[in-house]
Amino acid sequence: MDIVLATRNKKKVEEIRRITAGLCINILSLDDHPHCPEVVEDRDTFEGNALKKALETASCTGKPSLADDSGLEVEALGGAPGVHSARYAADAASGNDPKNYEKLLADLVLVPRENRAARFVCCMALAYPDGESLTFFGYAKGSITLAP
Repeated sequence: MDIVLATRNKKKVEEIRRITAGLCINILSLDDHPHCPEVVEDRDTFEGNALKKALETASCTGKPSLADDSGLEVEALGGAPGVHSARYAADAASGNDPKNYEKLLADLVLVPRENRAARFVCCMALAYPDGESLTFFGYAKGSITLAP
């Protein structure tokens, strides 16, 4: 069975291929379907972004598609940075982890250690060309340190 990952991220594709090694699944990516556009993540939730990417990719390729969205939620920041985790620092290019981490620490400078609860959230969505879909969530709870 072919499953198309809704990404052109080669590292992500290799990671999923390692995880599914030995299964009867052939992992493809958007690179294998150059006519399909990269899907814009413009939803307000991890689930919304993952579903949008999976559904649009399944529709474009005619094959089942797997997509994800993930990020950090900090209690003291009302759940921020959330779906904006990769571009949290306004002056940072998408995916600039050092700048994002610096901004996060600056935003929490007055928050004591005991109030720095956070969790990493990942939502995976599997969609079929007929529009049927499933979503799955994973969470890793922790806290934000006072310094790097």
